[in-house]
Amino acid sequence: MRIIPAIDIIEGQCVRLSKGDYNTKKVYNEDPLEVAKQFQDHGIEYLHLVDLDGAKSKHIVNHKILEQIASKTSLKIDFGGGLKTDDDLRIAFESGANQITGGSIAVKDRDTFTKWISNFGAEKIILGADAMDEKVAVSGWLEESKEELVPFIQGYQKEGVSYVICTDISKDGMLEGPSFALYQKIIEQSESGLKLIASGGISTFNELPKLAEIGCEGTIIGKAIYENRISLKQLEDFILNK
Repeated sequence: MRIIPAIDIIEGQCVRLSKGDYNTKKVYNEDPLEVAKQFQDHGIEYLHLVDLDGAKSKHIVNHKILEQIASKTSLKIDFGGGLKTDDDLRIAFESGANQITGGSIAVKDRDTFTKWISNFGAEKIILGADAMDEKVAVSGWLEESKEELVPFIQGYQKEGVSYVICTDISKDGMLEGPSFALYQKIIEQSESGLKLIASGGISTFNELPKLAEIGCEGTIIGKAIYENRISLKQLEDFILNK
């Protein structure tokens, strides 16, 4: 199971929110590059970089930070937040993203998202399937759609999607543990070949082997790192002992 730390960006700073609420913003570091380098120094290869300004603005905003991290580390970066147009995608990839995550657009503009999958390939495009009460949420989680989570994922598997990041919003940033039952349900009800990346609520190191056992391909860890609930040394050991 891949370990994928998260860096969320607002106004150029590394922040975390609780349940996606911008009013709960807490700044952890003013220099995202410094944080990314710490991850790399502990043997971490992947980074989940979220442009929260972009999610709110509905277009890419913090691509300079993406470019800086991509050019000054060897981390493989998946980038999301506000990607709505072909131009947003072009900027993200030119700035060094290895993959992009599309969430709201996959709900609101299926044609464009499906076109991205065929144009760039399923390895480059991650479906962001973030949910509250198993309904997909959009627009930086500020809106709930009518899309049911599992059928939504199943539908995009038919379009070729293999990578899916799923966040249970009720758990995100709460340090209360992830939604094991939800992830198990998604894996059991989806077609084979799904690469499910668990996100939200990770609070202790002991949860990681459980997520691996369920069959998650990766897990995104945010606040648990920043609040020192899980140390980078523990993650380094986990990666080495896989």
